[in-house]
Amino acid sequence: MANIKIERLNHTFQEEISMILMTEVKDEEIKFVTITGVETTNDLSFAKVYFTVFPPTKKDKTLKALEKAASFIRSKLAERVEVRHTPELKFIFDTSIEYGNHIEQIIENINNKE
Repeated sequence: MANIKIERLNHTFQEEISMILMTEVKDEEIKFVTITGVETTNDLSFAKVYFTVFPPTKKDKTLKALEKAASFIRSKLAERVEVRHTPELKFIFDTSIEYGNHIEQIIENINNKE
């Protein structure tokens, strides 16, 4: 039962953080960030927020900007989502898209050799 609640909260957090980044954050470095997932601890103390940005060379600059804006994003999240405790946000660059592209390229190379 608790896992279902956490999953719903993760999805809600993902949607709301995306909206906050698009509409309320003034920093141009993080306007076009895509939030790919959120993992919240069971006690709602921490949330890992996974993101991607294009081009991937901007990831370090974007990560610093997101960390700088984390308290603002958290306060806006607290206004939008009704939970007893809004978790601390930790932003992590999501490498799954790069990994998927790498695997796709390997498969394409194998097919071209045959």
